[in-house]
Amino acid sequence: MPTAIIFDFDGVIADSEVRANTTLAESLTAIGLPTSYDECLRDYYGHNWQETQRRIEVRLGGPLPPDFREQHRARARERFAEGFAPVPGAPEFLATLGDRPRAIASSSSPAYIAMSLDRFGLAHHFGRHVYSADGWNRGKPHPDIYLAAAKGIGAAPAACLAIEDSPTGAQAALAAG
Repeated sequence: MPTAIIFDFDGVIADSEVRANTTLAESLTAIGLPTSYDECLRDYYGHNWQETQRRIEVRLGGPLPPDFREQHRARARERFAEGFAPVPGAPEFLATLGDRPRAIASSSSPAYIAMSLDRFGLAHHFGRHVYSADGWNRGKPHPDIYLAAAKGIGAAPAACLAIEDSPTGAQAALAAG
């Protein structure tokens, strides 16, 4: 029995993966880099923005337009306003955990995670234990975010259960022990 649980956010707590990857495909296509939803899943799913940007720029053959991230975020806000919700069953599961230590270890931005948890009424389940690799040099599949989350909740990594929905995130959790 694990002593603590570390959750990914997108696709585990927030039902966001389809919207996020559809929006990224639209944003990339809009700048002249035709990209499908399936290509976004294959190439960018589970990575922090820094790694995603690096991968896009390799494919693009140069830097992204200076306003790309701003334009992409505006498109994403519109898409997420269309019924963004928690993963079915996630709030009920969180309610069963009692005082078991838990954290979020995500590649998404801290502001987005906080806004989403507040919107879903789930912020109290995590308190200050929300860890984001956004802006870090090494995001998932490197273990850093999982090691930070385990340390933050005072648990040995091997005593934690990781709940992930992407191979990239699962690799990070396994690498953290």
